[in-house]
Amino acid sequence: MTGIAQGPQPQAGPNRGSISLQGVTRIFAGTIPAVDGIDLEIKAGEFFTLLGPSGCGKTTLLRMIAGFEVPDAGRILISGREMQDVPAHKRAVNTVFQSYALFPHLNVQQNIGFGLRMQGVKAPERKTRVDAIMELLQIGPFATRNAAQLSGGQRQRVALARALVNEPEVVLLDEPLSALDAKLRNELQIELLRMQKRLGMTFIFVTHDQHEALVMSDRIGVMSKGRVQQVGPVLDVYEKPRNVFVAEFLGLSNIWPINPGGGAQVDTPIGPLQITASVGAERMAMIRPEKIWMWPTRPERPNVFAGQVSEAIYMGASTQYRVALTDAPAAPPILVLDTNNVAAERSWQAGEMVFVELKPDNVMMIEG
Repeated sequence: MTGIAQGPQPQAGPNRGSISLQGVTRIFAGTIPAVDGIDLEIKAGEFFTLLGPSGCGKTTLLRMIAGFEVPDAGRILISGREMQDVPAHKRAVNTVFQSYALFPHLNVQQNIGFGLRMQGVKAPERKTRVDAIMELLQIGPFATRNAAQLSGGQRQRVALARALVNEPEVVLLDEPLSALDAKLRNELQIELLRMQKRLGMTFIFVTHDQHEALVMSDRIGVMSKGRVQQVGPVLDVYEKPRNVFVAEFLGLSNIWPINPGGGAQVDTPIGPLQITASVGAERMAMIRPEKIWMWPTRPERPNVFAGQVSEAIYMGASTQYRVALTDAPAAPPILVLDTNNVAAERSWQAGEMVFVELKPDNVMMIEG
């Protein structure tokens, strides 16, 4: 596909599609910081996800990158260029919205080519580029259908094609899969990820869905109350959450307050825990439920606690247990997630006595 002028043009090079946010702030109603002094660097060509609950500021931040909102303070640079005085229609970004925003009176081809037509691209080149993107997204068979005749998944593909055909430096995606059913959403997550890798464009994806963030992202920025709580590769953020908010929002967790003990040990409401992680300012211990082992008899190792299964929920690929510890009846039950990876998988029923093992390497220290 041939590049088209779209506002100030970048210098060719490795920074094409990079985003730099420096102290970006947006105040609503005069006093409420929707986005509060965010500093963030997004690399050219990466799939970056802004993850957080409703109202955390992620969509407002996306809209400021797109130019639909103006920061009250801070700087936004795209491909190394200052965006302060560049209006939305001249920024080399395209946005895919949750609602898709297709023109109902236009067919698929016309919807996809609309932006090219507005830019003055001649009909032969416009057709070549529209046909190419339809082939990439496998939507050629319904090229002449109107938007109203399309399914949700087809509309999502058309909206994405319309964004990509202009060859933007950055593609912004504002929860574009949230209205789809679970099976189609899972399929399109993989399609979208593969497409981004083929095209090499920078994708910034906004979602509140932790599964989407884990499946699709190179890196994640977890947001809460207008601030970024943690940024990093998916594996790092999941395995080593910085604080309680990140640990609880991105996956399931068992979390306890700690009093540092002697050496490699901390005191917790469930009893003393041996750890390998160092303790600094952190005052909470955390372990993911899938990293806890369950045994019918007590193994002679550290961090083994006797308990009774209070709840067993079969979930297909795994079974979720809650285990009330007999030596710490006042503590909340421990959550355990056991993968069903053997045909004759051992399972426990509510009321059975078990031993849970929290291996020291799997216990993380996090901030409150």
